[in-house]
Order: sequence, then structure tokens, then C-alpha cells
Amino acid sequence: MTNGPPADKNGNETGKKARFPSLAPVHSLLAGWTGLALWLLLLLLLALYPYTGVSSLALLVGSQIFVLVTLASNWNLIGGMTGYVDFGHAVFFGVGAYIMAILVTGAPLLISPQWGFWQALPASGAAAALFALLIGLPTLRLKGPYFSIAMLGTLVAMREIVRVSRPITGGGIGLNLPPVLNRIGDYYLMLAIMGLVVSLIWWIQRSEFGQSLIAIREDEVGAEMRGINTTLHKIAAFMIAAFFTGVVGGFWAWQNTFIDPDGVFVETRTVEMVMMSMLGGLGTVWGPPLGAVAIYLLQNLLWSNLFEWHLLALGLLLVLIVLFMPEGILGTLGDRSSTSLGRLLARFGRNR
Repeated sequence: MTNGPPADKNGNETGKKARFPSLAPVHSLLAGWTGLALWLLLLLLLALYPYTGVSSLALLVGSQIFVLVTLASNWNLIGGMTGYVDFGHAVFFGVGAYIMAILVTGAPLLISPQWGFWQALPASGAAAALFALLIGLPTLRLKGPYFSIAMLGTLVAMREIVRVSRPITGGGIGLNLPPVLNRIGDYYLMLAIMGLVVSLIWWIQRSEFGQSLIAIREDEVGAEMRGINTTLHKIAAFMIAAFFTGVVGGFWAWQNTFIDPDGVFVETRTVEMVMMSMLGGLGTVWGPPLGAVAIYLLQNLLWSNLFEWHLLALGLLLVLIVLFMPEGILGTLGDRSSTSLGRLLARFGRNR
């Protein structure tokens, strides 16, 4: 005697009465051109959002969410698609932020007059990409946790370098940027950057370059034997992710009008990128944006209710994600048998 509807070899219920049907067709649909079309439609709706008469605070929240989506997608390019888990990715955010602040404030040792925002923003990304090239050449030769620890050490070292370089960076006091308040401009700029980055990730995943990155993630030695220049591909992915992370760092510095080493070179920012990517689905296009929105909502919920314990709660959440949803939300929807949570749901459905 059975306790519920029949199940296939993966534990998924078959037949019309399955209580938790697989959403694999939806997952596959989002991976193709339909997913891109839906993304462009969402961008259009978000572009019309300010015309609904929303407040300045709502526009600020929107730009903050766009920042998180962009950061998560950038980290996913190197951590999810290439398989190099970067625990120091926030260093590129900090480099971009400081290049923006130094250029627009005309710090010592630089050519005056001061640069404008639109001149400094691409320079922030370019500086972060150049730094990624310099640091990536030695660190990307490392594998697994050695690379992760090396990048974490790079983040900590860069924070101290900035702290002691007071004539240029302001040291521990930080730098004040021009107080320019333009919420609607910030909203549209970050919307454009986010749209560009996620669309680029979608194109990369479908390109030969993206398939090479995935091959490196699955078996780097095998990829080399098939003629893939793994070093070139890893450096290219690292620099692309660093460039847009630096651009976001420059934007963040301009929007906040003040930066200091402890505010931009912070480990928790990288942890957030990891959590957003893992929660949504590592190595996918739409997983990091989904995870970023979910993490933003959870952060505000935990911060407002568990102020002194919210970091502990976020750490516990990361552990639970690794244990029960290693494939993320999209992976769980696509194949329930791939996660502990999915198997629990399947068993619950059969036993009811």
C-alpha cells in the first residue's frame, strides 16, 4: 500500500494529483529568449515607476535594490559561472568608490581641476578592472579555498593601505564628496547599469565565452585539454565583474557623499553578494536578481526586528541556504530532488 501518488526516480510525484509539481518548464523558459523579453519588459515597467507619483524615499529604495542586483550578478560571473568563490570581491567596490571620491574632490597629487561625475564614473570601473588584472594574475592560479582566502586577504590589505595613505585618501577620516541630491537621476542611472549588467550576463551565458567559463567551473584541467585558454577566460571574467562592481562603487560613493575605509572595504558586503547569488541560484542569470530582492527584504525585516542580532541571523540564514537549498530558489523550482528542501516537500506531498 502506498502513502500517496506515485513518484519517479527523483522523488517527484507523477500524475494529475501531484501536490508539488515541478516547475522545470518555467525554469527552462526563463533561460531562453523569453526570459530576456520578460526582463526587458520589467525594465520598461521600472522606468515608468517614477511617473506614478512615488516619493523620493521610494526612488532611493529602488536604486539601492538595483545596486544589490548588479553586485550579485557581477559576483555570480566569477563565483557562480566560473567557479572561483571570491570572498574579497568588495575590494573592487572600494577601489571604484575611492577613485570616484579622489577624482571629484581633486585630492592631492592629482591633476586639477576636479573631474565631473560622468568623467569619474567610467574611470572608477576602469581602475577596478585594472586592479583585477594585477591581482588576478597571481591569485587566479590558486584553487578552491586558497583563492578565496587570498582575495579576502587582498580586501583586508587594501583597507589598511587606504587607511595609511592619508594625503590621498583621507585615511581613517575618509573623504567628503559634493552633496548633490538627484534621486530620480540616481534611480535611472542604476536602472540602466543593472539592465546592462544582467543582459550582458544573459548574453555571456549563451555565448562560447560563457560555455568556456562553465567548462572551467566543471573541470578546469579537462577544459585546458580541450584547448580552452583557461587563464585568459578567467582574467576576462574577473575584469568584467570588477569593472561593473567598480562602477557601482563609484555611484555609491557619489550618492552617499561620504566614504571611509570601514564603509567601503567591508567583508559583509561580499557576504551579501554570496548570499544573494546562492539564494537565487548560482551560475544562473535570473537567480542573483531574485536573491538580491529577497535578501534586501530579509535584511530590512531582520534589522527592524533583531537590530543587535541581525548579522547573526543573516549568518544562520546562509548556513540554512547551503544545507537545504544549495541550488537556490531557481534550482529548487527546476528540480526539487536537487535540494534537501525539495525532497522534504516531495516526501510531505506523498505522505499527505
